[in-house]
Amino acid sequence: MAKPKRRFVCQACGSVAHRWQGQCADCAEWNTLVEEAPATVFAAKHDLSGGGRPIAFTPLDAETPLPVRQPTGMAEFDRALGGGMVPGSAILMGGDPGIGKSTLLLQASASVARAGKAAVYISGEEAAGQVRLRAGRLGLADAPIQLASATSVRDILTTLGGMDAPALLVIDSIQTMHSDQIEGAPGTVSQVRGCALELIRYAKESGCVLVMVGHVTKDGTIAGPRVLEHMVDVVMSFEGERSHQYRVLRALKNRFGAVDEIGVFAMEGAGLTEVANPSTLFLSSRDEPVAGSAVFPALEGTRPVLVEIQALIVRLQSGATPRRAVVGWDSGRLAMLLAVLESRCGLNFSSAEVYLNVAGGYRLSDPAADLAVAAALVSALADKPLPKQSVWFGEVSLSGEIRSVAHAPLRLRESAKLGFDKAFGPSLNSASLSSEQGTGRYDPLDLLIGLVDRVVGAD
Repeated sequence: MAKPKRRFVCQACGSVAHRWQGQCADCAEWNTLVEEAPATVFAAKHDLSGGGRPIAFTPLDAETPLPVRQPTGMAEFDRALGGGMVPGSAILMGGDPGIGKSTLLLQASASVARAGKAAVYISGEEAAGQVRLRAGRLGLADAPIQLASATSVRDILTTLGGMDAPALLVIDSIQTMHSDQIEGAPGTVSQVRGCALELIRYAKESGCVLVMVGHVTKDGTIAGPRVLEHMVDVVMSFEGERSHQYRVLRALKNRFGAVDEIGVFAMEGAGLTEVANPSTLFLSSRDEPVAGSAVFPALEGTRPVLVEIQALIVRLQSGATPRRAVVGWDSGRLAMLLAVLESRCGLNFSSAEVYLNVAGGYRLSDPAADLAVAAALVSALADKPLPKQSVWFGEVSLSGEIRSVAHAPLRLRESAKLGFDKAFGPSLNSASLSSEQGTGRYDPLDLLIGLVDRVVGAD
Protein backbone atom coordinates (compact mmCIF):
# COMPACT_ATOMS: atom_id res chain seq x y z
CA MET A 1 0.00 0.00 0.00
CA ALA A 2 1.38 3.40 -1.01
CA LYS A 3 2.37 5.73 1.77
CA PRO A 4 -0.03 8.72 1.97
CA LYS A 5 1.52 12.10 1.20
CA ARG A 6 1.60 14.91 3.75
CA ARG A 7 -0.37 18.08 3.00
CA PHE A 8 -0.09 21.55 4.52
CA VAL A 9 -3.02 23.91 3.90
CA CYS A 10 -2.82 27.67 4.32
CA GLN A 11 -5.53 28.86 6.69
CA ALA A 12 -5.61 32.29 4.98
CA CYS A 13 -5.82 31.52 1.26
CA GLY A 14 -6.33 27.73 1.15
CA SER A 15 -3.27 26.93 -0.94
CA VAL A 16 -1.67 23.50 -0.50
CA ALA A 17 2.02 22.82 0.07
CA HIS A 18 3.74 19.45 0.43
CA ARG A 19 6.16 20.60 3.13
CA TRP A 20 5.93 23.04 6.01
CA GLN A 21 7.40 26.50 5.67
CA GLY A 22 7.04 29.62 7.75
CA GLN A 23 5.57 31.84 5.02
CA CYS A 24 2.85 30.95 2.52
CA ALA A 25 4.23 31.18 -1.01
CA ASP A 26 0.90 32.41 -2.43
CA CYS A 27 -0.42 35.02 0.05
CA ALA A 28 2.85 35.76 1.89
CA GLU A 29 1.21 35.27 5.29
CA TRP A 30 3.36 33.93 8.12
CA ASN A 31 2.68 30.80 10.20
CA THR A 32 -0.61 29.93 8.46
CA LEU A 33 0.36 26.49 7.06
CA VAL A 34 -1.29 23.69 9.05
CA GLU A 35 -0.86 19.99 8.34
CA GLU A 36 -4.06 18.23 7.28
CA ALA A 37 -4.57 14.53 8.00
CA PRO A 38 -4.84 12.86 4.59
CA ALA A 39 -7.50 10.28 3.80
CA THR A 40 -6.16 6.77 3.79
CA VAL A 41 -6.20 4.69 0.65
CA PHE A 42 -8.90 2.42 2.14
CA ALA A 43 -11.15 5.34 3.09
CA ALA A 44 -10.71 6.91 -0.32
CA LYS A 45 -11.78 3.72 -2.08
CA HIS A 46 -14.59 2.81 0.32
CA ASP A 47 -16.25 6.15 0.88
CA LEU A 48 -19.97 5.26 0.94
CA SER A 49 -21.30 8.70 1.83
CA GLY A 50 -22.35 9.39 -1.76
CA GLY A 51 -23.13 7.81 -5.09
CA GLY A 52 -25.95 5.59 -3.87
CA ARG A 53 -29.67 5.69 -4.58
CA PRO A 54 -32.13 6.96 -1.98
CA ILE A 55 -34.23 4.42 -0.16
CA ALA A 56 -37.94 4.74 0.67
CA PHE A 57 -39.01 4.66 4.30
CA THR A 58 -42.33 3.17 5.39
CA PRO A 59 -43.98 4.39 8.61
CA LEU A 60 -44.57 1.71 11.19
CA ASP A 61 -48.24 2.64 11.39
CA ALA A 62 -48.74 2.78 7.62
CA GLU A 63 -52.02 1.30 6.39
CA THR A 64 -50.45 -1.23 4.05
CA PRO A 65 -51.51 -4.88 3.75
CA LEU A 66 -49.42 -7.24 5.85
CA PRO A 67 -48.10 -10.56 4.53
CA VAL A 68 -50.64 -13.37 4.80
CA ARG A 69 -49.40 -16.74 6.03
CA GLN A 70 -49.63 -19.55 3.50
CA PRO A 71 -50.50 -23.04 4.74
CA THR A 72 -48.27 -25.90 3.66
CA GLY A 73 -51.08 -28.46 3.85
CA MET A 74 -49.34 -30.21 6.75
CA ALA A 75 -50.81 -29.09 10.06
CA GLU A 76 -47.80 -30.14 12.14
CA PHE A 77 -45.41 -28.30 9.82
CA ASP A 78 -47.60 -25.19 10.02
CA ARG A 79 -47.70 -25.44 13.82
CA ALA A 80 -43.90 -25.53 14.06
CA LEU A 81 -43.71 -22.48 11.76
CA GLY A 82 -46.13 -20.56 13.96
CA GLY A 83 -49.23 -20.92 11.77
CA GLY A 84 -47.90 -21.24 8.22
CA MET A 85 -45.28 -19.85 5.87
CA VAL A 86 -44.72 -16.08 5.73
CA PRO A 87 -44.11 -14.83 2.15
CA GLY A 88 -40.54 -13.67 1.67
CA SER A 89 -39.20 -15.59 4.66
CA ALA A 90 -36.03 -17.69 4.71
CA ILE A 91 -36.11 -21.00 6.60
CA LEU A 92 -33.08 -23.12 7.52
CA MET A 93 -33.77 -26.74 8.43
CA GLY A 94 -31.11 -28.98 9.94
CA GLY A 95 -31.06 -32.56 11.15
CA ASP A 96 -29.04 -35.76 11.24
CA PRO A 97 -28.46 -37.66 7.99
CA GLY A 98 -31.36 -39.96 7.15
CA ILE A 99 -33.75 -38.38 9.66
CA GLY A 100 -36.24 -37.41 6.92
CA LYS A 101 -35.55 -33.74 6.01
CA SER A 102 -35.78 -34.28 2.25
CA THR A 103 -38.85 -36.47 2.66
CA LEU A 104 -40.64 -33.84 4.73
CA LEU A 105 -39.85 -31.02 2.32
CA LEU A 106 -40.81 -33.11 -0.71
CA GLN A 107 -44.17 -33.86 0.90
CA ALA A 108 -44.66 -30.18 1.79
CA SER A 109 -43.76 -29.14 -1.77
CA ALA A 110 -46.24 -31.65 -3.18
CA SER A 111 -48.98 -30.33 -0.88
CA VAL A 112 -48.30 -26.72 -1.94
CA ALA A 113 -48.21 -27.69 -5.64
CA ARG A 114 -51.47 -29.63 -5.41
CA ALA A 115 -53.09 -26.56 -3.85
CA GLY A 116 -52.51 -24.69 -7.12
CA LYS A 117 -49.35 -22.77 -6.17
CA ALA A 118 -45.94 -23.05 -7.79
CA ALA A 119 -43.36 -25.10 -5.88
CA VAL A 120 -39.73 -25.45 -7.00
CA TYR A 121 -37.52 -28.19 -5.58
CA ILE A 122 -33.80 -27.91 -6.43
CA SER A 123 -31.56 -30.75 -5.29
CA GLY A 124 -27.82 -30.46 -5.21
CA GLU A 125 -27.28 -33.96 -3.83
CA GLU A 126 -29.54 -36.12 -6.01
CA ALA A 127 -30.27 -36.33 -9.71
CA ALA A 128 -33.76 -35.43 -10.85
CA GLY A 129 -34.49 -39.09 -11.61
CA GLN A 130 -33.55 -40.12 -8.09
CA VAL A 131 -35.89 -37.54 -6.59
CA ARG A 132 -38.69 -38.74 -8.88
CA LEU A 133 -38.04 -42.31 -7.76
CA ARG A 134 -38.41 -41.26 -4.13
CA ALA A 135 -41.54 -39.26 -4.95
CA GLY A 136 -43.08 -42.34 -6.56
CA ARG A 137 -42.40 -44.39 -3.44
CA LEU A 138 -44.12 -41.71 -1.35
CA GLY A 139 -47.14 -41.56 -3.66
CA LEU A 140 -46.28 -38.06 -4.92
CA ALA A 141 -45.54 -38.86 -8.54
CA ASP A 142 -48.57 -36.88 -9.77
CA ALA A 143 -47.69 -33.69 -7.86
CA PRO A 144 -46.89 -30.75 -10.23
CA ILE A 145 -43.56 -29.89 -8.59
CA GLN A 146 -40.97 -28.12 -10.73
CA LEU A 147 -37.91 -30.27 -10.13
CA ALA A 148 -34.27 -29.62 -11.01
CA SER A 149 -30.81 -30.80 -10.06
CA ALA A 150 -28.32 -27.91 -9.91
CA THR A 151 -25.58 -26.49 -7.73
CA SER A 152 -24.74 -23.15 -9.39
CA VAL A 153 -26.49 -20.24 -7.70
CA ARG A 154 -25.99 -18.10 -10.80
CA ASP A 155 -27.85 -20.66 -12.95
CA ILE A 156 -30.60 -21.03 -10.35
CA LEU A 157 -31.22 -17.29 -9.99
CA THR A 158 -31.04 -16.73 -13.74
CA THR A 159 -33.67 -19.40 -14.31
CA LEU A 160 -35.92 -18.12 -11.52
CA GLY A 161 -35.57 -14.56 -12.82
CA GLY A 162 -37.08 -15.57 -16.17
CA MET A 163 -40.27 -17.01 -14.64
CA ASP A 164 -42.92 -16.04 -12.12
CA ALA A 165 -41.70 -16.30 -8.55
CA PRO A 166 -42.80 -19.60 -6.96
CA ALA A 167 -44.67 -19.77 -3.67
CA LEU A 168 -42.11 -22.22 -2.26
CA LEU A 169 -38.44 -22.69 -3.17
CA VAL A 170 -36.56 -25.62 -1.61
CA ILE A 171 -32.74 -25.78 -1.78
CA ASP A 172 -31.41 -29.22 -0.78
CA SER A 173 -28.86 -28.46 0.48
CA ILE A 174 -27.11 -25.10 0.96
CA GLN A 175 -23.74 -26.81 1.53
CA THR A 176 -23.78 -28.11 -2.08
CA MET A 177 -24.38 -24.68 -3.66
CA HIS A 178 -21.53 -22.62 -5.12
CA SER A 179 -20.97 -19.21 -6.67
CA ASP A 180 -18.45 -18.55 -9.43
CA GLN A 181 -17.72 -15.14 -7.90
CA ILE A 182 -16.33 -16.67 -4.69
CA GLU A 183 -13.17 -18.72 -4.40
CA GLY A 184 -13.34 -22.01 -2.57
CA ALA A 185 -15.06 -25.37 -2.84
CA PRO A 186 -18.79 -25.80 -2.09
CA GLY A 187 -19.41 -26.09 1.62
CA THR A 188 -16.69 -23.68 2.71
CA VAL A 189 -17.56 -20.77 4.97
CA SER A 190 -17.31 -18.12 2.23
CA GLN A 191 -19.34 -20.18 -0.27
CA VAL A 192 -22.13 -21.01 2.17
CA ARG A 193 -22.41 -17.42 3.37
CA GLY A 194 -22.30 -15.91 -0.12
CA CYS A 195 -24.74 -18.36 -1.71
CA ALA A 196 -27.20 -18.06 1.17
CA LEU A 197 -27.07 -14.25 0.95
CA GLU A 198 -27.97 -14.27 -2.76
CA LEU A 199 -30.80 -16.75 -2.29
CA ILE A 200 -32.20 -14.82 0.68
CA ARG A 201 -32.05 -11.58 -1.31
CA TYR A 202 -34.09 -13.22 -4.07
CA ALA A 203 -36.67 -14.47 -1.56
CA LYS A 204 -37.08 -11.01 0.02
CA GLU A 205 -37.45 -9.27 -3.34
CA SER A 206 -39.77 -11.83 -4.97
CA GLY A 207 -41.89 -12.77 -1.94
CA CYS A 208 -41.37 -16.52 -2.25
CA VAL A 209 -40.71 -18.75 0.76
CA LEU A 210 -37.15 -20.10 0.76
CA VAL A 211 -36.36 -23.33 2.61
CA MET A 212 -32.71 -24.34 2.79
CA VAL A 213 -31.58 -27.72 4.10
CA GLY A 214 -28.44 -27.54 6.22
CA HIS A 215 -25.96 -30.29 7.07
CA VAL A 216 -25.08 -30.85 10.72
CA THR A 217 -21.80 -31.63 12.44
CA LYS A 218 -21.17 -34.59 14.70
CA ASP A 219 -22.34 -32.61 17.76
CA GLY A 220 -25.67 -31.76 16.12
CA THR A 221 -25.09 -28.10 15.18
CA ILE A 222 -25.67 -26.82 11.65
CA ALA A 223 -22.47 -26.95 9.61
CA GLY A 224 -21.01 -23.78 8.17
CA PRO A 225 -20.72 -20.28 9.59
CA ARG A 226 -22.82 -19.36 12.59
CA VAL A 227 -23.82 -16.18 10.78
CA LEU A 228 -26.01 -18.35 8.55
CA GLU A 229 -28.46 -18.79 11.42
CA HIS A 230 -28.54 -15.02 11.94
CA MET A 231 -29.28 -14.36 8.28
CA VAL A 232 -32.42 -16.49 8.07
CA ASP A 233 -35.82 -15.84 9.68
CA VAL A 234 -36.53 -19.35 10.97
CA VAL A 235 -34.14 -22.08 12.16
CA MET A 236 -35.69 -25.53 12.51
CA SER A 237 -34.28 -28.80 13.75
CA PHE A 238 -35.65 -32.18 12.70
CA GLU A 239 -34.90 -34.49 15.62
CA GLY A 240 -35.38 -38.13 16.45
CA GLU A 241 -33.62 -41.45 16.71
CA ARG A 242 -33.43 -43.77 13.72
CA SER A 243 -34.43 -46.65 15.96
CA HIS A 244 -37.63 -44.80 16.92
CA GLN A 245 -40.58 -44.24 14.65
CA TYR A 246 -41.34 -40.70 15.70
CA ARG A 247 -39.72 -37.43 14.60
CA VAL A 248 -39.99 -34.00 16.19
CA LEU A 249 -39.72 -30.80 14.13
CA ARG A 250 -38.61 -28.05 16.50
CA ALA A 251 -38.33 -24.30 15.85
CA LEU A 252 -35.12 -23.00 17.43
CA LYS A 253 -35.52 -19.46 16.05
CA ASN A 254 -38.66 -17.91 14.64
CA ARG A 255 -39.14 -14.23 13.88
CA PHE A 256 -42.82 -14.81 13.13
CA GLY A 257 -43.94 -17.23 15.84
CA ALA A 258 -43.21 -18.95 19.13
CA VAL A 259 -39.78 -20.46 19.74
CA ASP A 260 -39.58 -24.14 20.74
CA GLU A 261 -42.89 -24.89 19.03
CA ILE A 262 -42.90 -28.49 17.79
CA GLY A 263 -44.56 -30.66 15.19
CA VAL A 264 -44.63 -34.42 15.62
CA PHE A 265 -44.41 -36.91 12.75
CA ALA A 266 -44.26 -40.68 12.46
CA MET A 267 -41.99 -42.29 9.85
CA GLU A 268 -43.88 -44.97 7.95
CA GLY A 269 -43.45 -46.84 4.69
CA ALA A 270 -45.28 -44.16 2.70
CA GLY A 271 -43.37 -41.27 4.25
CA LEU A 272 -44.02 -39.03 7.22
CA THR A 273 -47.48 -38.91 8.74
CA GLU A 274 -48.70 -36.28 11.17
CA VAL A 275 -49.35 -37.11 14.81
CA ALA A 276 -52.20 -34.93 16.07
CA ASN A 277 -51.98 -35.99 19.74
CA PRO A 278 -48.34 -36.72 20.63
CA SER A 279 -49.10 -37.26 24.32
CA THR A 280 -50.43 -40.73 23.60
CA LEU A 281 -47.08 -41.69 22.04
CA PHE A 282 -45.01 -41.21 25.17
CA LEU A 283 -47.38 -42.77 27.70
CA SER A 284 -47.66 -46.47 28.50
CA SER A 285 -50.97 -48.23 27.90
CA ARG A 286 -50.97 -50.31 31.10
CA ASP A 287 -53.99 -50.05 33.38
CA GLU A 288 -52.27 -50.35 36.75
CA PRO A 289 -49.42 -48.06 37.85
CA VAL A 290 -45.99 -49.50 38.57
CA ALA A 291 -43.27 -48.33 40.92
CA GLY A 292 -40.79 -45.82 39.51
CA SER A 293 -43.13 -44.31 36.89
CA ALA A 294 -44.36 -40.70 36.91
CA VAL A 295 -46.20 -38.69 34.24
CA PHE A 296 -44.99 -35.17 33.51
CA PRO A 297 -46.94 -32.57 31.44
CA ALA A 298 -44.12 -30.98 29.45
CA LEU A 299 -44.62 -27.79 27.48
CA GLU A 300 -43.14 -27.31 24.00
CA GLY A 301 -43.86 -23.78 22.83
CA THR A 302 -47.61 -23.51 23.26
CA ARG A 303 -48.26 -27.25 23.12
CA PRO A 304 -48.42 -29.45 26.24
CA VAL A 305 -47.10 -32.99 25.81
CA LEU A 306 -47.45 -35.66 28.47
CA VAL A 307 -44.39 -37.89 28.85
CA GLU A 308 -43.59 -40.77 31.16
CA ILE A 309 -40.49 -40.63 33.35
CA GLN A 310 -39.17 -44.01 34.49
CA ALA A 311 -36.74 -44.64 37.36
CA LEU A 312 -35.02 -47.80 38.54
CA ILE A 313 -33.09 -48.21 41.82
CA VAL A 314 -30.73 -51.19 42.22
CA ARG A 315 -29.21 -51.85 45.65
CA LEU A 316 -25.53 -52.75 45.68
CA GLN A 317 -23.28 -54.50 48.14
CA SER A 318 -21.26 -52.28 50.41
CA GLY A 319 -18.06 -51.00 48.82
CA ALA A 320 -19.28 -51.12 45.21
CA THR A 321 -19.31 -47.92 43.19
CA PRO A 322 -22.89 -47.02 42.19
CA ARG A 323 -23.69 -46.01 38.65
CA ARG A 324 -25.86 -43.10 37.46
CA ALA A 325 -27.35 -43.46 33.95
CA VAL A 326 -29.71 -40.92 32.36
CA VAL A 327 -31.49 -41.01 28.99
CA GLY A 328 -33.46 -37.95 27.87
CA TRP A 329 -32.60 -35.64 30.80
CA ASP A 330 -29.65 -33.67 32.14
CA SER A 331 -27.30 -35.85 34.19
CA GLY A 332 -26.09 -32.84 36.19
CA ARG A 333 -29.63 -31.99 37.22
CA LEU A 334 -30.18 -35.61 38.31
CA ALA A 335 -27.10 -35.40 40.57
CA MET A 336 -28.43 -32.18 42.10
CA LEU A 337 -31.87 -33.73 42.70
CA LEU A 338 -30.36 -36.81 44.36
CA ALA A 339 -28.35 -34.54 46.66
CA VAL A 340 -31.51 -32.64 47.64
CA LEU A 341 -33.39 -35.87 48.37
CA GLU A 342 -30.54 -37.14 50.54
CA SER A 343 -29.87 -33.87 52.36
CA ARG A 344 -33.39 -32.51 52.83
CA CYS A 345 -35.49 -35.68 52.93
CA GLY A 346 -33.17 -38.19 54.58
CA LEU A 347 -33.28 -40.70 51.71
CA ASN A 348 -30.22 -42.82 50.92
CA PHE A 349 -29.19 -43.20 47.28
CA SER A 350 -25.43 -43.42 47.88
CA SER A 351 -25.38 -47.24 47.95
CA ALA A 352 -27.71 -47.77 44.98
CA GLU A 353 -27.47 -47.54 41.23
CA VAL A 354 -29.88 -45.01 39.71
CA TYR A 355 -31.25 -45.36 36.18
CA LEU A 356 -33.53 -42.69 34.72
CA ASN A 357 -35.27 -42.78 31.34
CA VAL A 358 -37.72 -40.56 29.48
CA ALA A 359 -39.97 -42.94 27.55
CA GLY A 360 -40.30 -42.78 23.78
CA GLY A 361 -36.92 -41.21 23.04
CA TYR A 362 -38.15 -37.79 24.17
CA ARG A 363 -35.65 -35.23 25.52
CA LEU A 364 -36.62 -32.89 28.36
CA SER A 365 -35.13 -29.49 29.15
CA ASP A 366 -38.08 -28.06 31.11
CA PRO A 367 -37.10 -27.36 34.77
CA ALA A 368 -40.67 -28.24 35.74
CA ALA A 369 -39.71 -31.90 35.31
CA ASP A 370 -37.85 -31.85 38.66
CA LEU A 371 -40.83 -32.94 40.74
CA ALA A 372 -41.80 -35.72 38.31
CA VAL A 373 -38.23 -37.07 38.40
CA ALA A 374 -38.18 -36.84 42.21
CA ALA A 375 -41.52 -38.67 42.40
CA ALA A 376 -40.24 -41.44 40.13
CA LEU A 377 -37.04 -41.79 42.19
CA VAL A 378 -38.87 -41.92 45.52
CA SER A 379 -41.40 -44.39 44.11
CA ALA A 380 -38.63 -46.65 42.81
CA LEU A 381 -36.73 -46.43 46.11
CA ALA A 382 -39.82 -47.36 48.15
CA ASP A 383 -41.00 -49.87 45.51
CA LYS A 384 -44.47 -48.36 45.68
CA PRO A 385 -46.44 -46.96 42.73
CA LEU A 386 -47.56 -43.37 42.66
CA PRO A 387 -51.29 -42.52 42.81
CA LYS A 388 -53.15 -43.72 39.73
CA GLN A 389 -53.96 -41.21 36.96
CA SER A 390 -51.77 -38.47 38.47
CA VAL A 391 -49.35 -35.97 36.94
CA TRP A 392 -46.38 -34.27 38.60
CA PHE A 393 -44.69 -30.98 37.76
CA GLY A 394 -42.71 -28.32 39.60
CA GLU A 395 -39.16 -26.99 39.97
CA VAL A 396 -37.19 -28.21 42.98
CA SER A 397 -34.75 -25.80 44.62
CA LEU A 398 -31.66 -26.70 46.64
CA SER A 399 -33.57 -25.96 49.83
CA GLY A 400 -36.15 -28.62 48.96
CA GLU A 401 -38.84 -26.10 48.11
CA ILE A 402 -41.12 -26.83 45.15
CA ARG A 403 -41.37 -23.66 43.08
CA SER A 404 -44.11 -22.65 40.68
CA VAL A 405 -43.69 -23.02 36.92
CA ALA A 406 -45.17 -21.27 33.92
CA HIS A 407 -48.45 -22.20 32.23
CA ALA A 408 -49.78 -24.48 34.97
CA PRO A 409 -53.44 -24.16 33.80
CA LEU A 410 -52.43 -25.22 30.30
CA ARG A 411 -50.68 -28.30 31.64
CA LEU A 412 -53.71 -29.17 33.76
CA ARG A 413 -56.15 -28.86 30.87
CA GLU A 414 -54.11 -31.20 28.70
CA SER A 415 -53.85 -33.69 31.57
CA ALA A 416 -57.60 -33.61 32.14
CA LYS A 417 -58.20 -34.13 28.43
CA LEU A 418 -56.29 -37.43 28.58
CA GLY A 419 -58.13 -38.68 31.68
CA PHE A 420 -55.74 -37.70 34.49
CA ASP A 421 -57.69 -36.56 37.54
CA LYS A 422 -54.92 -35.72 40.05
CA ALA A 423 -52.02 -33.29 39.92
CA PHE A 424 -49.15 -32.78 42.36
CA GLY A 425 -47.04 -29.66 42.17
CA PRO A 426 -46.52 -26.16 43.56
CA SER A 427 -49.68 -25.08 45.40
CA LEU A 428 -51.38 -28.27 44.17
CA ASN A 429 -52.18 -30.93 46.75
CA SER A 430 -53.73 -33.78 44.81
CA ALA A 431 -55.88 -31.28 42.94
CA SER A 432 -58.85 -32.73 41.11
CA LEU A 433 -58.67 -32.07 37.38
CA SER A 434 -62.28 -33.07 36.73
CA SER A 435 -63.89 -30.34 38.82
CA GLU A 436 -66.25 -27.81 37.35
CA GLN A 437 -63.57 -25.15 36.83
CA GLY A 438 -61.08 -27.68 35.52
CA THR A 439 -58.42 -26.60 38.02
CA GLY A 440 -59.70 -27.99 41.29
CA ARG A 441 -58.73 -27.30 44.90
CA TYR A 442 -55.31 -25.78 45.62
CA ASP A 443 -53.60 -26.49 48.94
CA PRO A 444 -50.01 -25.49 49.77
CA LEU A 445 -47.24 -27.99 49.07
CA ASP A 446 -44.16 -26.06 50.11
CA LEU A 447 -41.48 -28.62 50.83
CA LEU A 448 -40.30 -31.71 49.01
CA ILE A 449 -40.69 -33.68 52.21
CA GLY A 450 -44.42 -33.67 51.48
CA LEU A 451 -43.77 -35.86 48.46
CA VAL A 452 -41.81 -38.37 50.54
CA ASP A 453 -44.59 -38.48 53.15
CA ARG A 454 -47.15 -39.32 50.49
CA VAL A 455 -45.14 -42.11 48.92
CA VAL A 456 -43.26 -43.69 51.81
CA GLY A 457 -45.27 -42.34 54.72
CA ALA A 458 -46.50 -45.80 55.66
CA ASP A 459 -42.94 -47.10 56.23
